[in-house]
Formats: sequence, C-alpha cells, structure tokens
Amino acid sequence: MEFLAAGETRVFRGVSNLNLDAKGRMAMPTKYRERLIESCGGRLVITLDRDGCLLLYPQPEWERIEIELMKLPSLNKQARGLQRLLLGHATECEFDGQGRILLPAPLRKVCDLNKEVVLIGQGNKFELWNEQAWGDRREQWLQEESVSDEVSAALTTLSL
Repeated sequence: MEFLAAGETRVFRGVSNLNLDAKGRMAMPTKYRERLIESCGGRLVITLDRDGCLLLYPQPEWERIEIELMKLPSLNKQARGLQRLLLGHATECEFDGQGRILLPAPLRKVCDLNKEVVLIGQGNKFELWNEQAWGDRREQWLQEESVSDEVSAALTTLSL
C-alpha cells in the first residue's frame, strides 16, 4: 500500500461483479486500474486462499507478505500448510493493453471461476470469488454468531 502525504492509507475496497472472457481474462475495474499502474506498474501476484477464492496482491505488497511467510517455522504443521498453499500457488501476472489480467487456468479450476465472478477489495489486496460461492459464503458469515480464536500462536503476528 502506498501512503499519501496526509498519512492517509490508500486501500482497495468495495464489491465489483465482473465477467471472465473465454480465455480466463478479467478486466480490472477502472477505479482500481490507475492506482495499480501507479503503485506497481500493473504487476500483481495471484494465489489461493483457504476460503476457496483467489487473492490478488499488488506485487510490492505480495513481496512483503512473502518475506513474512518464509519466516514462519517450517516445523509448524499449520505454517507449512499455509506456505504450501500461498507460496506454492503464487503466480505473477501483469495487465495487458486493455487493463485485463489472465487468471491461470489451474487457479481458476480450484476456485471454480468460470464466467461470473466477484472482486472484493480487502485493503491491501483483492479477493476474487465465484459469484455463487461468494453469495453462499456471505450469507453464512452473516448468520455466524461467534468468532473462533483457534489461531496458532505462530500465525497471530502474520498479517495477510
């Protein structure tokens, strides 16, 4: 994330319903495209998330996360699983001339991303969901009454 002169953090927020083309390309909404070109030259890193969506990071932000992931203890089973998932599936991509990114076919398959998708701004990154899965999970989260604190102590300092 870049910081503005007044100390204000520029973040990605909001929900955008989008369509993938037949080749698996997604046009980044204009409201994000300019900021991404300015901050990272339109270079992103895409990886899997444990919730069944893709995570899209501006490359400099991903590199910061990547360093933190590599610091996690390799003998911790949860940490290794997270490293395998996030680092192992991390794929670099770049905007084409029309502001589109090509989503890798293996990642699209795992997350069942076909035509209709939802892009969710999450501050320093985006989540990309299958539209139906997003609707189902959103309803599930709205119905939940409690939040579990079963997070491994090794992961509590990691900010993804």
